[in-house]
Amino acid sequence: MIKKTSWVQIKKTILEPSERAANLPTPTKQVPLIIWVKGYLLADASIGDEVKIKTLTGRIESGVLVCENPSYMHTYGEFVPEILEIDKICKDTLFGGESNE
Repeated sequence: MIKKTSWVQIKKTILEPSERAANLPTPTKQVPLIIWVKGYLLADASIGDEVKIKTLTGRIESGVLVCENPSYMHTYGEFVPEILEIDKICKDTLFGGESNE
């Protein structure tokens, strides 16, 4: 059980595939438009329950409770070795090389 006022994340379907714009790419229009929102839980609940939360901006949102204390999970992708070469070229061009950092 997750207690009221806990920091949580909910999942909410905004548009079903049949409601999406016709001019979207086929892979996009075949899936629902879903948002994930973080906020404070307004009543005790369990994962999977339909809940209401209050966001940091004061909005009340409802959706399915997916996790407690959500973390940031973004990434800028895999390492690209060519970026190191680009860095060297830029430093050479702009500043006369790495020795002038």
